[in-house]
This record gives sequence, structure tokens and C-alpha cells, in this order.
Amino acid sequence: MSASSPASAEQQRKQLQQALTQLESIILGKPRQLRLALACLLARGHLLIEDLPGMGKTTLAHALAKVLGLSWQRVQFTSDMLPADVLGVSVFDPSKQVFHFHAGPVFTQLLLADEINRASPKTQSALLEAMAERQVTAEGETRPLPDPFFVIATQNPVTQYGTFPLPESQLDRFLMRVAIGYPDPADERIMLEGKNPRDRLTGVKPVCSGEDVLAMQAAVDHVHASNSLLDYVQRLIAHTRNTPAYALGLSPRGALALLAAARAWAWVDGRQHVVPEDVQAVFACVVTHRIQPTLESGMNAPALVRRTLDEVPVVA
Repeated sequence: MSASSPASAEQQRKQLQQALTQLESIILGKPRQLRLALACLLARGHLLIEDLPGMGKTTLAHALAKVLGLSWQRVQFTSDMLPADVLGVSVFDPSKQVFHFHAGPVFTQLLLADEINRASPKTQSALLEAMAERQVTAEGETRPLPDPFFVIATQNPVTQYGTFPLPESQLDRFLMRVAIGYPDPADERIMLEGKNPRDRLTGVKPVCSGEDVLAMQAAVDHVHASNSLLDYVQRLIAHTRNTPAYALGLSPRGALALLAAARAWAWVDGRQHVVPEDVQAVFACVVTHRIQPTLESGMNAPALVRRTLDEVPVVA
């Protein structure tokens, strides 16, 4: 497809399946995580991948950018990194006696913020405006970012040396948080007998363009959510706010994120309407990093989220 003629609905479905097929040939045995990553992008969100080093977080971001035909930049976050290293900086031109803004790596369609929690909180917060408003204000001037704009951030477990926990305001900017996890023995054996997953990236072919991604995002926006479905979503939200086990419940932004993710999951699944199973499929990865259990509950966030899905009825 040319950049001036986004794909039709039927072609979009074909492109989506082609993208998933290529991604599954690189990240073996993780179809759910790949579908979540695509749904996150199509819901106009940002993705946080939390896992141990060497699990394929960077490979997933690289593969997504290549298969979707997006421009991309990678930033390796370190403790001495400054906000200007991400956003850009003005450099004085002595011959013309003027400052020229040199755009930072954030000015791209897909930004891989690698090991984001190894940077200081000041540098982490440099991404807040970009992620929330798709723009960057630097040197007193506001500059728009490309569209689509998608951040994939990776972070190592906070128990590892040299990490800074992401503040709640930063975590809330991520639509989803997922973990890739260890491969099962059969998939790991395929990797051991074959090529390194990163080597397979050389064979990845773009199946669409940035314009096609924008068209898919627009299609997701029109996925129907019935009144009964919205009632179910509101019961889940109310449960997080009114149950004593929750120290912090889901905010209105979190509620909107849940519905947007459910719409995207439904569209990826080939439907034009949201069903309760779509909400349940994305609930944990949308909600877990936004809520906080009380000490008295004796539960961690994932366990509390699972209990919420068990306790809240689909039909009142």
C-alpha cells in the first residue's frame, strides 16, 4: 500500500495476521504477549515490558517497528543521562548568530526506551509530556511528535542493582505492562537448535506503513461497547475503589485505558464489538501497575487483580 492510500478493512485484517505471523517467528511461544503489544499500539497507548535481561524485550520492539513499517529509535537509559539526551537540545551557530534545535531520539514513530528505570527520575519524567500529549516543549517552543507515536519502555526488576523505581505518574502513562517470561522447553529447544532470534530480524518485511497503522487505530476507535459492557467495566472500577484490600483504586484515566485496551483486543480478535472476555483479557496488564493493595490484605497486586475478576459478576 502507498502512504497516500491506507488499507481497506479486509486488507487491514490481512496485514494484522501477516504481522502476527512474522512476530511469532521471532518471539517464539509468546502469542499472547505479541497480541497485547499490538493491541496496545492500536489503542494509542504505550507499552512497559518488565522482565529480566535477555528475555527478548529489545528484540520485540525492533521486530514490531520493522514489521509495521515504522521509523524507530533506541535510547539506552543510564544513570548519567540528561533529559536533553532524549528530547534534544539547541546548539548555537556562530556564523548565523542563531540557535538551531537538534531533535532528540524521541522524534520518531516508535521509541524504545531501554532499561528506563536505570535513569534518574528527572530523566524519566522527560518523557511524560511526550507520552501524554504527543509533543515536546523545549527551549520555550512546543514541537509535535510524529503520528503514530508509540513508546516501548523496558525495565529490569527493581530488586536489581542500579535501578530507580518509576513514579506512579510515569507508570500511569503506560497503557499496559507485560512480562515476556521464560520460553517453554519446546520453544527454547527450537532456539537452541536454530538461529538467535535477533538474527531472524534480518528477514522481517514490513507489511504496512505508518498511514495504515493510523487507519487501524481509527478502526479500533469505532469498535462498539454496549451499555451492558460499560456497566461491567464500571463494576470492576468501583470494586477497585471501594474494596478495603485496595489502597489505591483505578483512576478515571485508568478506566478509559481499560476500555480502550478492550476495544483494541476485540478488533485484533476480529470483532467490531467488545465482549466481557475482551475486558478480562486485558484487565491485568492495564490495571496491575495502577493499583496498590493494602498491607492488611496480605496480597500482591497481581493476586488482588485476579481476585477482582473472580468476584465481580459479568451480569449484575
